[in-house]
This record gives sequence, structure tokens and C-alpha cells, in this order.
Amino acid sequence: MSSFLSVSGLCRYYDGAAAVDNINFEVSEGEFVALLGPSGCGKSTTLKMIAGLEQPDAGDININGKSVLSESPGKRNLSMVFQSYALFPHLSVKENIVFGLKARSVPKAEQKKRLDSAVDMVDLRPHLDKKPGQLSGGQSQRVALARSIVSNAPLCLMDEPLSNLDTKLRADMRSEIRSLQKKLKLTVIYVTHDQVEAMSMADKIILLNKGSIEQAAEPEIFYEKPETTFVASFIGHPPMNLISCEDVQIGVRPEHVSLVDESGLNVVVNESDYQGSETIITTTYQGSIIRAILEGKQSIPSGSSIKVRWEPASEHHFSTKTSKRVDTRPGLLPFQ
Repeated sequence: MSSFLSVSGLCRYYDGAAAVDNINFEVSEGEFVALLGPSGCGKSTTLKMIAGLEQPDAGDININGKSVLSESPGKRNLSMVFQSYALFPHLSVKENIVFGLKARSVPKAEQKKRLDSAVDMVDLRPHLDKKPGQLSGGQSQRVALARSIVSNAPLCLMDEPLSNLDTKLRADMRSEIRSLQKKLKLTVIYVTHDQVEAMSMADKIILLNKGSIEQAAEPEIFYEKPETTFVASFIGHPPMNLISCEDVQIGVRPEHVSLVDESGLNVVVNESDYQGSETIITTTYQGSIIRAILEGKQSIPSGSSIKVRWEPASEHHFSTKTSKRVDTRPGLLPFQ
């Protein structure tokens, strides 16, 4: 796949502080890329600069081989789906969907053709004459998606589009958005703070931290080979255990930790968190927290001394000085 969107040396400052600090990435045509990270990491600012809603202080943005820094948002050939949906309350669903087409003087026959196709894709036909105030959150989100679909723009930018929905509806909408993206062969940049959304939807994740890129890779690489302790602690639920030992931090995922009777690491139980199909045990070892995911209901009293262990192949190692991944050094902990 060819590079469709290229971001190079992008910077944005507020009051002298870098909100986006010299980031570089490329997106292939038809790729679904998630900009992931905690609040304030620069992901929405990056999206707004790509959209043309904010001007970068340095760097360049190329779409389909052409710099778009001098282009207005309306001339960048992209669509955007906002967290707030941005629907006109006085217009019907139908009027909201075709509003942009009317503004660009698209012929009425073409408007109807695109409208009919979009509303069938997102199952809105029974609601075309309703006003936004009569819609549920999921229906409002579908209107925003339909408005994006009818634009026929090859690049779609989505800024936390599911954050206002309940858990079940978010799961349903994740599936719908991914299905639409594949069907329409859209290039999507999707901003989220939710690792589940990023891991389940994206072809590639770009994880931001304090305005910089910590790691950019396929979802499975984030899980299997995190490049820094920030990535290790951000991806996974619960996050990776990080245990200080000599000049490295040893990382091991809670699902790889087992309780044993012999030949293990002596730890003290802090709490047991029962979650239905599993129980998360939180323990302490020399000041470091070690969590283990156990099947079913497990009740271990706080203050109990138990043994845990894991296979050396499950370990990750990070420099205590740089927080970056280093070569594997198994066998540092005393499994007694």
C-alpha cells in the first residue's frame, strides 16, 4: 500500500510548551490508524492540524503526495466525526446528513443517491424525519457517520467518537465502524484514550505521550514487544507488572503469573478483586506491585504470604535509566 498521509516534523506550542513535539508518521491508503494516549498527550491537537482546524508551528502534512498546510479544511478532501456529533438541532436527520452536500451545490439527484446508500449502511431509514433531540446516542452517532459517508472523502478523521456511549453500545459501534471502513476502503485516523478501541479496531496504533510518539506498530506488537515502560504500563488490563531488579525493570503480564506451592517468588497479598470469570490478585514484592489473573473466584486473605512464578520467556526487560527495552536477561529474580 502507498503512503496516503504523511506527517513530518509536526510541532504545536501553547504558551511555550510543546503540545505536539516533532512527530513523524505515515498512513497507507485504506489503513485504520489509532492515535492513542492519555489526556493531554497531543492526539486531538494532531488530528486538528491534519484537518486544518489548527495551524502547526513547524512541520508539514501531505495528503496524497501534496502538502495541505496552505489549504482550508474544506479543500483537504477529508471528513471528520466529532465526539459531540456536531448535529444541527433544528434540522432533520436527512437534512443533517446532506447539509454538506447542499453547501457544495451537489446536484439533488446525486444527494439522494448518496443519502439512500448511507442511511442503509447505518440503518437510519426509519429516523430520517426525526430531529437530533429525538435520537438516542447511538442513532446520533450513526447520523454523524452517515454525514461522513456521503461526503465521499477518502480520508476520515474521528475524534473520540464513541466516548459518550454506554459500554455495550460502544462495543457494537466499534464493530460497525470497522465494518464500514473496510467496505468503503476509507483511510481512517481515529483518536482515542481507550486501549480496547485501539487494539480491537486499528491496523496500526500510534501511542503518544507528552506530545511525542512512544511507539508506532501493529496492535499485537504493542502487547508482545513494548518498547518502553510507558507502553508496557499503558497497554494491557491490568497493565504489565514492572519489578525493579538491579539496573533493569522486569516486565511480566498478569496473565502470565501463576500461583505455585514450590519454587516461586515470595510475595505478600494486598487484595483479591473478583470479576466473575476471573480474579485479579494484587501482591507486593520488595516495594514492587505484582498482579496475577486467576481463573474463577479466588479468595486469598490480605496479608497472606504466597509464591508466584512465570516462565522466563514471558519476561520483558527495560533499562532503569532510559525506560527503554533492552536485551533479554532471564533469571534475575530468585524463584525459591
